[in-house]
Amino acid sequence: MSALLQLENVTRVYRGGGPFSQGAEIVALDDVSLSVARGSCFGVVGESGSGKTTLTRIALGLEAPTRGRVTFDGVDVAGLRGAARKRLRRRVQIVFQDPYASLDPRMSVHDIVAEGMVIHRDSLGLDARARTARVVELLGLVGLGAQHLNRYPHEFSGGQRQRICIARALAVEPELLILDEPTSALDVSVQAQVLALFEELKARLDLTYVFISHDLGVVRYVCDRVAVIHRGRIVEENEATRLFAAPQSAHARELIAAMPDPDPDRSPFRRAVL
Repeated sequence: MSALLQLENVTRVYRGGGPFSQGAEIVALDDVSLSVARGSCFGVVGESGSGKTTLTRIALGLEAPTRGRVTFDGVDVAGLRGAARKRLRRRVQIVFQDPYASLDPRMSVHDIVAEGMVIHRDSLGLDARARTARVVELLGLVGLGAQHLNRYPHEFSGGQRQRICIARALAVEPELLILDEPTSALDVSVQAQVLALFEELKARLDLTYVFISHDLGVVRYVCDRVAVIHRGRIVEENEATRLFAAPQSAHARELIAAMPDPDPDRSPFRRAVL
């Protein structure tokens, strides 16, 4: 499969500007290279502060790397301007971690999902009536319906809000979805529903995913290939089945060893009680 997104030797350095920083440098990403194959689900795992958010922002084109190169479908993202950059925005979308914070409480579901279609109306070619029909179609795709069109975010559960976020991301017909901890704010049962929805949409719409998470259990379930990031560096990358079966780096072994056992009868806490 051809690469849709590539990061080549990407480094991102932040320079402190506070009165006590003395211009100190913080290396958020250090010589990171990865390649996301078209039609795959590529996982990036690491603890808080490992560089996942910076990697996400650079992959989206929201930040430029200090050094290195980012290409999307073979085109250098740094060189895009004007209409070309706007087209990139349509082709790459994101589903955020917190469905409570990522929806404007003053906007109806219709306006939330249709907003991207308004911004990209020149390329999508949809008038107001067609946009409404498309919103209804997208809501149906994520398990909601036309009866939700004129409701507001506070009227929905966390899982339903995340489904609205997914519909919003899909509205502009992207090729790549960046999923930034998309289930971590949800209950376990709701997580399973949303993950199943991602699997269904990937197959139906021929999507490519970059799945950012600290939850190795989720990553093992959904990802084809996984990169482990630690202190801004990729310490291991492999097919998901191989990485979890035989991790090569010390940090990957530590993360996998810390995964909770899904079988409650094998929990050390249960044995202690018994």
